[in-house]
Amino acid sequence: MKCTVQHAEKNLEKLIEKACRGEDVIITLAKKPIVKLVAIAPALRERVPGGFEGQFSWTQDAFDPLTEEEMRELGFEF
Repeated sequence: MKCTVQHAEKNLEKLIEKACRGEDVIITLAKKPIVKLVAIAPALRERVPGGFEGQFSWTQDAFDPLTEEEMRELGFEF
């Protein structure tokens, strides 16, 4: 995407978001490219709910309280 300095001044936040998504952002002055806006961090990806669906499983007792023996095995003393 190319834009003028004036446009960049008014829309800097949106341009930063575009750069963070991996888009090329070139700022021009008198129709000459003078600046390329580049994100330092890796490109942001949109989060998709359920991305780990089906990759984990647990038994029915997984959330039951631990027994005294299990607590001792984990280093907890009574």
